[in-house]
Amino acid sequence: MSILALNSGSSSLKFALYDMQHAETRLLAGSLEGIGGDDPTASVRRENESATKEQLASATPASALEWMVALLEREGHVARIRGAGHRLVHGGLRFEEPVRVTPAIVGSLRTLVPLAPLHLPRELDVLEALSALLPTVPQVACFDTAFHRSMPLVAQWFGLPRALAERGVQRYGFHGLSCEYVVEHLRREGRLGRRAVIAHLGSGASLTAVRDGVSIDTSMGLTPNGGFLMSTRSGDLDPGVLLYLMRVEGLSVNQVAELVSTRSGLLGISDSTGDMRELLDRESTDPRAADAVNMFCYGVRRFLGAYAAVLGGLDTLVFTGGIGEHAPVVRERICQGLEGLGIVLDPDRNQASTTLVSQEGAPVAIRVIGANEELMIVRHAARLLA
Repeated sequence: MSILALNSGSSSLKFALYDMQHAETRLLAGSLEGIGGDDPTASVRRENESATKEQLASATPASALEWMVALLEREGHVARIRGAGHRLVHGGLRFEEPVRVTPAIVGSLRTLVPLAPLHLPRELDVLEALSALLPTVPQVACFDTAFHRSMPLVAQWFGLPRALAERGVQRYGFHGLSCEYVVEHLRREGRLGRRAVIAHLGSGASLTAVRDGVSIDTSMGLTPNGGFLMSTRSGDLDPGVLLYLMRVEGLSVNQVAELVSTRSGLLGISDSTGDMRELLDRESTDPRAADAVNMFCYGVRRFLGAYAAVLGGLDTLVFTGGIGEHAPVVRERICQGLEGLGIVLDPDRNQASTTLVSQEGAPVAIRVIGANEELMIVRHAARLLA
């Protein structure tokens, strides 16, 4: 039985096909980049092979999906696909676990678009387009917010009138599929520990406090803009900042939304790029780049200290996501000064990005685990369709 996983972004589509009957073997994985732009490309990696790339003739979401299905057809996979799982960024109050997709479910999900206007429309369009291309393949929606629905009320609600919280204006959190994968990975190895913090650090970034495998707090909020600053997102803001931007700077609601989502964060502070790799390369000669890196590390460290307090101490700290996995200097700066919490990096292990990067005998096990949302999606889909 093969399960297809799809992870839609604003201008990209990642996909992976797994054979679930043979130790969750990944048959192939790929990404379609630049969708909606002038230079769309496709990258495919087959099992035990290096990646191949090619230019796409068309940049529309529909044509990109057609290209993917045609690829699967050419390689003889389509007939063996028993289901498809989709990452949906927001499940609102209703969807607390994966659900099999029906027209009624799609209609219900479209009512949640105001909660994630930059993500949900594209994700739902991909879901419906795949249904048209592969009508006999059942589909499963997996929600990035679902893992955090276990959070206690004190972590979910904002300090707003209760009626607003009951109508859905509350903290949902994201990167839930990534967190679930990390928890399952550690649990299978017997290394979860009671008190863990998962730092998913990529272009979008968040921290999650986990007790006994259950989310009890997370840095992102009603939208993925919350928490500490990210690649292009501002992170948490004093509500007065938004009012000032509209009243004094004369920005419209849409302009404020665009500002805090796509022109802030590392990009806004550095005034050059939201790419952490580029910022690290130029920070020695560009003070603005150094400011951006320092603000990112400080923001992560601030939430890490808060979650150590919420958990009553730490047993495990996990770094995942592109920055978390591949930037030893960022991990080092985040952990500096946290020895009092038992967080002590081993410099050699950290530089080598080994699985365990904490010092031997340190109270907190610091681990680096590769993100694998796609595998979590296919696991959910396989369980539900079974």
